Amino acid sequence: MSEHRTAHPRAARWRPGRTGRREPPAWTLALADGTDAGFFGPGSAVWAVNGALPTLVAGIRALLLQTLHPGAMAGVHDWSRYHEDPLGRLDGTVRWVSTTTFGDRAGATAASAFVSRLHEHVTGTYVDARGTERPYTANDEELLRWVHDAFTEAFLGAHAIWGGPIPGGPDAYVREWAQAGSLMGVSRPPTTVAELHAEMDAFLTEAKPDERVAEAVRFLRKPGLPGVTGRLYPILFGGAVASLDRRHRELLGLRRPWWPAVTLTRVLLVGGSRVLGRMSPSEQNARARIARLKSGLHAGPQESTGSSDDSSSSPAAERTVEP
Repeated sequence: MSEHRTAHPRAARWRPGRTGRREPPAWTLALADGTDAGFFGPGSAVWAVNGALPTLVAGIRALLLQTLHPGAMAGVHDWSRYHEDPLGRLDGTVRWVSTTTFGDRAGATAASAFVSRLHEHVTGTYVDARGTERPYTANDEELLRWVHDAFTEAFLGAHAIWGGPIPGGPDAYVREWAQAGSLMGVSRPPTTVAELHAEMDAFLTEAKPDERVAEAVRFLRKPGLPGVTGRLYPILFGGAVASLDRRHRELLGLRRPWWPAVTLTRVLLVGGSRVLGRMSPSEQNARARIARLKSGLHAGPQESTGSSDDSSSSPAAERTVEP
């Protein structure tokens, strides 16, 4: 559950108005620049998953999961300002995900290096599940691996319920998104669903659901988001909780909502796709970059690791922060 804040979070936010047509931030527009197609590209599993509306639920699910590692939770408790500025934290996370997914290789690498620099000062100690005090830094590979695994599982799990087909299947997503883990300093991230689940099961034997976790869960349940986002958020939170594995819900002290959270979340996401359109600004700008490179106007030396199919996907999460 790492910190992904930008130096000027308020300036970086994109807050669409009622029509959803306000200009996105400069970093989104900058995705049209670059010298290659990026680490993934059109037709890749990563574009299909990370560019789809179920990411709205997946982000909440990932944050819930990440609280279960006591070291990660200590870093959030000791250093994060998420209570004071939840939108700032969201903006930074969305920026990293979108840049890594849709940016060129240099941009994705720079975005990950920026996050790593933010992590350098996040240090302290925590008491593990056995009662032993242990030091931590946010750039410890163990914590980075846990955050990567929780993110991957959450995005894949949400997409399985509310998303469409994944090119190459779930294993392809895990294998491709391992690149993001590598950029953040994780050596040999899992490359199959089976490896991912095995790593998470091993981590969760060390889970320590305590008051810090309960506090984070209470905040994630009611983060105080403004406007339309705040009014719709309870549905997304309910969908995230319903989508969790039962073991994870029990560790978090959560119960599946009594109301049809999965169905209502599906209705909300379908409605969102009609209002927001089929493609996020990040993907639009990435496609513009790739089209320019293919035309030979500024050819780059590297090729995308995804396929060259130009099928559209649903909007990514950066289009949803609204006052």
